[in-house]
Amino acid sequence: MTDALLTRIAQALERLAPPPPSSADLNASPAYVWDGRAIHGVEAFAPVDYALLTGIEAQKGALLDNSRRHAAGHAAHDVLLWGARGTGKSAAVASVVGLLQQEGQDIALMQCAIDELASLPALFSLLRATQRPFILFLDDLGFEEQGVGDARALRSLLQGGTAARPANVRLYVTSNRRHIVPRHLSEQDDPINPRDVVDDKMALSDRFGLSLGFHALDQDAYVAIVGGYANKLGLAFDPLEAIQWATQRGSRSGRVAWQYVVELAGRNGLSV
Repeated sequence: MTDALLTRIAQALERLAPPPPSSADLNASPAYVWDGRAIHGVEAFAPVDYALLTGIEAQKGALLDNSRRHAAGHAAHDVLLWGARGTGKSAAVASVVGLLQQEGQDIALMQCAIDELASLPALFSLLRATQRPFILFLDDLGFEEQGVGDARALRSLLQGGTAARPANVRLYVTSNRRHIVPRHLSEQDDPINPRDVVDDKMALSDRFGLSLGFHALDQDAYVAIVGGYANKLGLAFDPLEAIQWATQRGSRSGRVAWQYVVELAGRNGLSV
C-alpha cells in the first residue's frame, strides 16, 4: 500500500471522527461555558452589582460566605437556590462571583446547560487539571417524572466516587422547585414502599449542603429594588407607576423591577 493511499485513508478517517475541540485556557477568563464537548471562555462577564441586589440580603450573604470559603480553598457547600421565578437566584450567583473577582480572588464561573448533564464527568475530568476554584452553575434545573434517572445520575456525581466533582468545583443550582424533582400527593397512596418513593425524590436536594429559598416580594421590597436600580442610573421614578408596571405583568420580582427601570431609562434617552 502506497504512502499516498495511506494518507488519503487517514484523512478520510479524520473527517468521519474529527478530534475533540480544544478547550479554553482555564486560568484566562472570569467565566466559561461548557457546551458538552469543550469549554469556551466568556470575556464579557458583567454580572449585576452585588450591592444592587436588594430584598435578598440573607440569601446573598450566605452565598457570598460560602463562595468566599471555596475561593480560599476551604471547605464549602454545593448550593441549591430555589424559589419563585425572577427573584434573583441566577443574578445572585453571578454577582457573588463578580464581587470576589473584584476583591482579587482567583475564582471563575462555569455554566453548563441542563441538557448537557450527561457530559458532566467529561467536564470534571478537564477541571481536575487546574487548581483554580470553579463554581459550576446549572440554571433552572428541574426533572419531570421521566427524568428521575437523570436526577439519580446527578446525585451520584455529588455523592462521591471516581466520577464525582473534583475538590476545586462546587455546584450552584437554581430551581423553581425546592426538591427539584416534582412531588405529588398521590405518592402517599403508593401501596409499595411509599416512604421510599418520597425519599428517592428528595434525595437529590438533600445532597446540597446549603439550600437558599427565594420568595415572592411584597410591594415595599419591590419598590425598594426599583429605587436601587433607578438611583444607580440617576433616574427619578414614580412608585405608583412602578407598582402599576408590576401589576400589569402579574408579578413583583427583581426581574420585573429591572424591566421597569429599562423602560424608564429608554424614555430618558439612556442606555443600560
